[in-house]
Amino acid sequence: MTTLCLMVFVLSGCAVGPDFVRPPPPGVTAYTAEPVSGVIASGAGYRSQRLHPGGALPAQWWALFRWPRLNSVVVRALRENPTLDEARATLAAAQENVAVARGGLFPQLDLSASAQRLKSAGGQTDAFAPAFTRSGISNLYSLGTNVSYDADVFGGIRRRVEQQQALAEKQNYQLAAACLVLTGDAVTQAITIAALRAQIEATEAVIRIDEQTLSLVRQEYAAGKVPRTDVLTAGTELASDRAQLPVLEQALSTARHALALLAGQFPANWSPPDFSLDDFSLPENLPITLPSKLVQQRPDILAAQAQLHADSAAIGVATAQLFPSITLSGSIGQEALDTSSIFSAVNRFWSLSAGVLAPVFHGGALMAQRRAAMDIYKASLANYELTVLQGFEQVGDTLRALVHDAQLLDAEQAVFDSASESLKMQRTAYTAGKVTILSLIDAERVYQQARLSLVRARAQRLQDSAQLLVALGGGWWNNAAAIEGMAVNQGG
Repeated sequence: MTTLCLMVFVLSGCAVGPDFVRPPPPGVTAYTAEPVSGVIASGAGYRSQRLHPGGALPAQWWALFRWPRLNSVVVRALRENPTLDEARATLAAAQENVAVARGGLFPQLDLSASAQRLKSAGGQTDAFAPAFTRSGISNLYSLGTNVSYDADVFGGIRRRVEQQQALAEKQNYQLAAACLVLTGDAVTQAITIAALRAQIEATEAVIRIDEQTLSLVRQEYAAGKVPRTDVLTAGTELASDRAQLPVLEQALSTARHALALLAGQFPANWSPPDFSLDDFSLPENLPITLPSKLVQQRPDILAAQAQLHADSAAIGVATAQLFPSITLSGSIGQEALDTSSIFSAVNRFWSLSAGVLAPVFHGGALMAQRRAAMDIYKASLANYELTVLQGFEQVGDTLRALVHDAQLLDAEQAVFDSASESLKMQRTAYTAGKVTILSLIDAERVYQQARLSLVRARAQRLQDSAQLLVALGGGWWNNAAAIEGMAVNQGG
């Protein structure tokens, strides 16, 4: 028995299955094939943006837009959105599963107690036996302690603990990812609200111009200077522009409700602030995570890596089932026919045992389980690689988008300035009778489209700036306390 215990102690340091190694970062040094300038400049009077490779992203990345009312909405969403409550509860359950698995590494101690009343087939014939046994009826009382220990010689339990730890780590990162997505959606919806309000304001201004034009045309028609078709044409343009308002107002209502949902509020009980594009300050200095560091900071990539770790440990669990298992057990207790003598020394019993269970034939099931675990690991590795590729793609897309946004904004500003000047000239010319109503209406339509396009370009630049910060990971690792209830663990 001593020799067996010594062998168990020596072998218990072994653990079958692969030891997990974190995949190396991809060997790329840039996010795009075309180099992105360190300064994304705007020549139309708008702010330029400077890129700072290797700069530290703040945990509260949305503060870069420098508007306290936006910060209050995002903080409310982090505090009250039910999605995060679900993620936190899931994380807590995963951490408890680690404790469950770790319990298998320790001896299991149980207390037992029983009382039995028995009647034999015939009476007791021994004249010296107690009277209650001579009737064929007897009682049996027992108290005891049972101890059992799974030696875990080949490390199956330890690999299961490792697997559960990796799954808990995955839930950690998924909570961080949920926070990042939530904050990104909240900022995007806030900018959408501001953009829609600006488009509604621009459309209302165009409608006022249409009304003035219609009034002017009616005066000209009353004076006999223009045909009635000009009045009809101006009226049609006014009606067409008015028809755009309900569409924009519905989109604004939808965006408000979406932001209320993100904030964990009923739309009937809470309304977001009246965001305006002028309230947002475009982030002028953008910290850019180095490509070699992105895989260590984006929570979705880290979650995929943790799942890969769990699937690697699962191979060890399946491999350990191919080897013998050794169980040590023992018990000690008291047993008596009556309660008065149950604690007497003569009624004490004990036992020690060691058991070995070796798999011999399971119809190939154990080997199939191991092969399945290896296949799942390969699938998890492919998913990890895809997640990394998608992360790099998102950063590259938003970097190029910011360059194009600045170019588009300059172009739209030039179109707007030209359309505004052209409309003034057309109105003067129409009043002087030098152009027709159709020319004036065409100028108004171009002006309207230019104003709306300029609003959309301004909003798109703000949204792409937010999307870049989200794609880089949002800086949550710099201040884990900013995400309530999340325990950060970046170990591999």
